[in-house]
Amino acid sequence: MRFHGLQTRLFDNHGHASRGATKALIHKIEQIMPDVIHLHNIHGYYLNYPLLFDFLKSWSGPIVWTLHDCWAFTGHCAYYDYVQCDCWQSACRRCPQQGSYPASFLVDRSYQNYIDKRASFQGVRNVTLVPVSNWLKEELRHSFLESYPAVTIHNGVNIDVFKPSSKGKDIRHIIGVASIWETRKGLSEFVKLREVLPEEYEITLVGLSACQIKKLPPGIKGITRTENVGKLVDLYSRASVFVNPTLEDNFPTTNIEALACGTPVVTYLTGGSPESIDADTGIVVEKGNIGELANAIESICASSHFSSEACRRRAEIEFDQNACFQKYIDLYDKMCFNTIKRGNISSHINF
Repeated sequence: MRFHGLQTRLFDNHGHASRGATKALIHKIEQIMPDVIHLHNIHGYYLNYPLLFDFLKSWSGPIVWTLHDCWAFTGHCAYYDYVQCDCWQSACRRCPQQGSYPASFLVDRSYQNYIDKRASFQGVRNVTLVPVSNWLKEELRHSFLESYPAVTIHNGVNIDVFKPSSKGKDIRHIIGVASIWETRKGLSEFVKLREVLPEEYEITLVGLSACQIKKLPPGIKGITRTENVGKLVDLYSRASVFVNPTLEDNFPTTNIEALACGTPVVTYLTGGSPESIDADTGIVVEKGNIGELANAIESICASSHFSSEACRRRAEIEFDQNACFQKYIDLYDKMCFNTIKRGNISSHINF
């Protein structure tokens, strides 16, 4: 992984190292002979995608690939909304996000990366893509992955863990949560929001680093990342509104964690973030409009329309992780059945 990281930082060669690890993975797959191969994120300094996809092109069984971001069809970045780049629709070059994940400090190889990915990822038999938002499904239609079947399966949460606590709501209390408060997550938007909201509104941000907390303006309370799920559930539950001013995203899990805890959501019109809510459980605001963001927060805090019960009910119906898992199992069954029907492989699965 360290060598892979070095290859990425110096030569923008992400996904081309880790040859030994990938060969070991392929050998393990051949030993197991699974009924389904299911990919999630294949980027992250641990996998050689040309080697893996050369193998997958010879594989006769079903392949499911869940896409959690846009890396699979760009020449470099995982997201491009923030810089409003659409080069990925034709061929990436002169990447405006060379320094973003997976960062390269010396070389811009975005054009060759785009060509390499297109060559590797096209031409795989019996693969179904699973974007976790309808927004990403639509983006795929404009990419070199457009020929593959795609079905949206939203992320889910454990609604037996994320549920309203018994402590009740704190009036005019706003919460924001992120695992890492990088630029795209909208920390700067909260700073702007603090300037326009009345003083009686409290803002708490969870997941900040100690350095970020020191730089917060008065009126914003910062909490470092917590591994205590019970504490996080309590923070979600006690807030009047969860605010997600994300500048680029696919389908933020934090939105549905808040809903499951009975807290309405205000989010920017960014990626698949609005898909988590409806007219009874939150408000969508045009990205960057701080005035409207403040108005939406005040509207929710002043209204009984966005009830805790409605938020919880939406989470139970739409985002129960067990129901989301079942959608995957149904997809596995369908793909395995079709593969057996075509006579490509034999399987021990009983339908």
